[in-house]
Amino acid sequence: MNVTGIEAFPLPPLILHPFSTPEDNSVLVESSRASLALQGFLPQDDTPVEELDRRLLRGRYAELRMLYYIGKDLLRWMDQCCETAEMSEVLAGRATRPETFGVFIVEETPAHVRTKLESWGVLDFSALFRRAIGLHSVLSDLPPQATFGADFLRRYHRYVDAWYDQRLRDTLFDRANAGEFTFDLYASGEYTLMLEQSWAAESKHSE
Repeated sequence: MNVTGIEAFPLPPLILHPFSTPEDNSVLVESSRASLALQGFLPQDDTPVEELDRRLLRGRYAELRMLYYIGKDLLRWMDQCCETAEMSEVLAGRATRPETFGVFIVEETPAHVRTKLESWGVLDFSALFRRAIGLHSVLSDLPPQATFGADFLRRYHRYVDAWYDQRLRDTLFDRANAGEFTFDLYASGEYTLMLEQSWAAESKHSE
């Protein structure tokens, strides 16, 4: 645990860009309904099983695409955190790696960041971040849906969870203590607006 009275070390802000569109949301809702119908939790209609399965797989791929874009932002942030740590005397001698900060955000998400994520409707953010990191442990680019087998898409959660765990096993790194680090979370539009306001204030002050 963090030493009482020691201020948390500030990390760069995590900026998340939009990772879904209204079309994606529609696909995900359709996929969820198809999954429930295939499992017998919704009344049967005239939709063929093959069509329900097609909708399910289309939604699974949309989920993978969202994880991919979240992962791009996460990995960029993890690298920025490493650069910040390397320049700090406070963290000198620590084996801080990208995984240090990946595990930190998955397992020790600061309370104010959790609150903001929940206000966005993101409740299981630990699984979201874990799977986004796991996906990028294997894929540097996201192939088209046809590249993936149907069985993989149906059960991709298990694979990306395993890839995350394997990445941690393959890397020597120091884990962060609870409360050791802190950072702020912004949506990209929110952060851009904040920068514009800061620049405008500076410009006005310099006149």
